[in-house]
Amino acid sequence: MLFDLMVGALCALLWLPLVTGYCAYSYERSFWLWFALGLTLPGLSFVVLLALLWREQRSPGYRLLQEARRILAEAEAHEVEPHE
Repeated sequence: MLFDLMVGALCALLWLPLVTGYCAYSYERSFWLWFALGLTLPGLSFVVLLALLWREQRSPGYRLLQEARRILAEAEAHEVEPHE
């Protein structure tokens, strides 16, 4: 019973740092840095990360980069390999 409570407490403590790290990693930021920040400052690090990502996505350069990536992906998908 005590072991179950300890595992449950550990999962509860690691939930927000894991979500923060995953969110950072999915936007090409360091998982381990944001995981460590999530362990030390759980709520604050998550809010700071969301604010940084929101500010980044609002910038015109980020939108142009995403549009260019989409166009390149479509061009690669429609590219036909030459037959030998």
